[in-house]
Order: sequence, then structure tokens, then C-alpha cells
Amino acid sequence: MSVPRHLLRSTQRARQIVPNNVLKAISPVCTRVQTRNVTTPAYPGHIPLNWAENAFMAVGSAIMSLADPRRGDMIAALGETTASNALLNKLREQMLSSPEGRRILKERPRINSDTIDLEKLALLPEGTFGRAYVTWLEKCDVTPDTREPVHYIDDPELAYTIQRYRECHDFYHALFSLPVSVESELALKWFEYIHFGLPMAGLGAVFGPLRLDATKRSRLFQEYVPWAMKCGANAKPLIAVYWEEKWEMTMEDLKKELGVWDPPAAIWGKALSEKQREKKRREAAAAAAATSPASTSSS
Repeated sequence: MSVPRHLLRSTQRARQIVPNNVLKAISPVCTRVQTRNVTTPAYPGHIPLNWAENAFMAVGSAIMSLADPRRGDMIAALGETTASNALLNKLREQMLSSPEGRRILKERPRINSDTIDLEKLALLPEGTFGRAYVTWLEKCDVTPDTREPVHYIDDPELAYTIQRYRECHDFYHALFSLPVSVESELALKWFEYIHFGLPMAGLGAVFGPLRLDATKRSRLFQEYVPWAMKCGANAKPLIAVYWEEKWEMTMEDLKKELGVWDPPAAIWGKALSEKQREKKRREAAAAAAATSPASTSSS
């Protein structure tokens, strides 16, 4: 299986942007690749790679992620190609060690706007996790449908494990009341690196601060990083949390159960007014109705 052409072109462009010393720094992390013995797809969307293709993909996606942090596909590829089997098996063992985690592996729930009733969550009382999550989505103007599918993990169960990790990221934003900003993302990257140990999170934690000005970088390392290191190390295994069953819990009780606490208060942009939120709800409902099977069949 050859490496996709768009990655070849992107890597060539990125080499003109990213300094050589940065490439040398990321190479050791990106070459901790999985053992590759699979040559045929093991699940829908799976793209088997040999060790050389995996290494090339890892370095190429790292270059592109640093050159353009908005490339979600490259960030996803970096996470998959730098995650060793040993690390992924450790996450799976954390899931297997609790009844809740075992049910997740058995049922394999997915997180998107088709599986989560956002309108129902919006009716939950203030202070509940479900209400906090849907409020966070509205304030940040994002949806649960933006996570890339897994392609480069050979084992289907390990592929689901990293898919679950990926889709739960926004829950951490909501839990800790962190907006979508460079500073907040880096705080979470530090938290995730300490908690999960994924190399991709470590790369973001190390190189991401270069995008901050001196004031924000100082706050990151003086306030957010100490919180992330202590909180990430203290938290119970979050990969084994069945978040979809926690909607009605209060934020206070949920944080206590998970062994986590609030980070330093983040600086939010201007929040959407209730009128703006209602407009977005109506637009989303209209878009969903337009793409429903009933409307399609009648056209």
C-alpha cells in the first residue's frame, strides 16, 4: 500500500517551512512505529502500511502538523503512526480492568450528532455534565462530527481504542471549561500527554508553545502545565469512562469521581447570545430535516 500522493506533496512543501533542527527533534518520536505484519485491510477504512511507509507517514504528518496546525487529517495520522502497540495495549488494558471499560469495548459506542441527542442534553439542569457539554459546543460553535476516522492502526480493537480517545477530546474541554484556543489546547495536550502518554500529545505540548506570545507562554508554563501534570497523573483512566452515561451527573460529582479538578480560569471570547444559539439550533434542525431519508425520497 503506497503512501497517499497528497501527503507526498504536503511533505515536500512543509520541508521548505519547517527548520532542519525541528525535523531532527521530532524524528526520534516519529520513528517509534508499530510492528507491521498486516497487508490486507482489517476493518472498513483501514490502510495497512509496512514499517517504512509508517515511518514516512509519521515524519510527514509531523511536519505538516507543525507547518499547519489546522490540518486535522495530519494530526490524526500523526497520532496513529506514532502510537506503539505497547502503548495502545496499555490503554486497552485500562479499559479491560473495569466493568465500565469492558462494556465500552464490547458495545463500541461512537460520539457524533447521530448518536447524541443534543436537544435533550440542552434541557438538562444547569450544572450537569450533559448541559455543560452542549453549552460548550454552542459557545465554541463546533459539532461532535469533526473527528477523523482511524486508518493506520492494524488491530481493530486498538483502532477503536484510539478512535474513542479521539472522540472524547471535547468532553475534556467541557469538563474543564476550556475554550477552543491555542492556549487551552496546549493545556489539554499537556494533560493528555501526562495521562495517556501518547507521543502526538507530547509533540503538541513541546512545539505548540512556539505559537504563543511571551505573556501567554509564561502563563501556560507557570499556571496550566503544573495543573496538567498533577491533574493528569491523579485522574482515573479516562479512556475507560462511559461518558454517555454521565450526562445527568453534576460537574462537581463527576470531577470528584474522576479525581480531577479545575484548571486556572481560561479567557473566553464573546459568548453567543441566547438568540444566536436558538438561530443555530433552528439552522441545524433544518439541515438535518433536509438530509433525512424522508425528504430525500420525496424529492
